[in-house]
Amino acid sequence: MGNRNRATAAAAGSVLTVLLLASGCGSGADGARTVTVRPAGAERAVGHGAGAGEGYGEAYGEAAAGETDADAEATVAGKLAVREIPQVGSVLTDAAGSTLYRFDKDTARPPRSNCEDACATLWPAVPADGAEAPPGTDAGLLGSVDRADGTRQLTIAGWPVYRYAEDTRPGEAKGEGVGGTWHALGADGGKAADAGKAGSGKADSGQADAGKADAGKEAAPLSVVDDAKLGKLLVDGQGRTLYRFGKDSAWPMEFGCLAACLNTWKPAAPVAAEKAVGIPARLVGSVERPDGTSQLTIDCWPVYLFTGDTAPGQTNGQGLQGLWFAVNDAGKKIPAAG
Repeated sequence: MGNRNRATAAAAGSVLTVLLLASGCGSGADGARTVTVRPAGAERAVGHGAGAGEGYGEAYGEAAAGETDADAEATVAGKLAVREIPQVGSVLTDAAGSTLYRFDKDTARPPRSNCEDACATLWPAVPADGAEAPPGTDAGLLGSVDRADGTRQLTIAGWPVYRYAEDTRPGEAKGEGVGGTWHALGADGGKAADAGKAGSGKADSGQADAGKADAGKEAAPLSVVDDAKLGKLLVDGQGRTLYRFGKDSAWPMEFGCLAACLNTWKPAAPVAAEKAVGIPARLVGSVERPDGTSQLTIDCWPVYLFTGDTAPGQTNGQGLQGLWFAVNDAGKKIPAAG
């Protein structure tokens, strides 16, 4: 009986309930609005333990993630290094090969961290003590900032430095692009992915220019397409299908996709309501997640991108585990085919 009780409690802890601090989510003539949320109750769940991977599409490997190391926050960086990571670029890592990150909601001038509490559980701050510059780089870029808890956090070119708790092996960069605000660090303190794009610009410039001429204008960041099987559905600016999760909820606001789930289902970045095409502006909003990132909402529901969709127009996430569904132009989930 004791084991059953513990399992039940752990499963309950894997869903983090958050309360809206503003009313009228997704309603009103003013279009998109941002809703700030906080954990309900005193405990901060991070989605680990029994049931943490349930319903997240275990065929894609996210259910196998291990427990977050409670000592990660205190681990010194040691001698930093620059490592090439596919699809990201030249990334700054610590001595153990763990990718280092920066957060768009922080500031570099002056250095300031805005990742605290639940955010700092998922994104542990890297201590300043013991960090050394990589060979061949400017040691003067390394600095520190005092955090609210009194610890000293490493900075690179003024940007506070973090690890990502879901990176469990050297060379992983699962945190790249999370929430549209977290980015792997380059050796100069910039975003590694941006440097990679700039480096490949010459080779691709002719093709890119031709594409611009053909397209005539930039694609809408949120629009509606006609799918042969599912009908009208929402896609992002790259044509990727947007999904909502049955374990999330619109009222009260509740996030069921946390921790390991986010390896497979990436929160969609917010979109200005006036830039959306084919969907009423009043349905477009955003919500601040417990880790401090912002996520697009449609009719108050957080929406996600599926890593199993590898090309525009794919809908491989539709109906997975009976919990994940594409969203139509009215902001409603598209039921799985019977």
